[in-house]
Amino acid sequence: MNIRGTIKITPQAVVRDGQTLPTTKHGDALLTECYRNSHADYPKYFKMDGLCRLGFVASELLLMAQAEERFQPRDDRAVVLASCHGCLETDQRYETTIDDNDNYFPSPAVFVYTLPNIVTGEIAIRNKYLGESSMYLFEETTSEEERLQLLQILTFEDPMTTSALIGWLNYLDGEHYLAKLYLITNE
Repeated sequence: MNIRGTIKITPQAVVRDGQTLPTTKHGDALLTECYRNSHADYPKYFKMDGLCRLGFVASELLLMAQAEERFQPRDDRAVVLASCHGCLETDQRYETTIDDNDNYFPSPAVFVYTLPNIVTGEIAIRNKYLGESSMYLFEETTSEEERLQLLQILTFEDPMTTSALIGWLNYLDGEHYLAKLYLITNE
């Protein structure tokens, strides 16, 4: 495995390839600041749930630093991520729309994000990746090394896959999240 790039985002900082990027915000505001600074033109960003915004921003910042052409169809690139909470924050928000029989108002805009793999789909659609796209849920106690090994094994089972965006996304709320993504090749 060859690591071509890394990014780590916490509510306090963004570190790409070992370098801290300048930011002035924290929490959810940091994600929006990074989105705007990336000059990504993707209006769906503002409709996404927290997990998707986190994954989207992490992938944008990681991929824009690569010396490669973007937005060309690629069937050799996979997006394979892991989490321990998946879309729990969105599930809880959606539950509030259906809990009260007297005030029952299920929201389709929230419901669409009650699947944790939506984030991998958003990244794949944005970048025109046609390879594997998966989200796996791991125990929180699984070490980072174990997660990376498992994700690599799962990713490169497909002989067409030559590179992948893999890593960890966990979003509990606007003040508690972590993204740690890697762009890897099997060279």
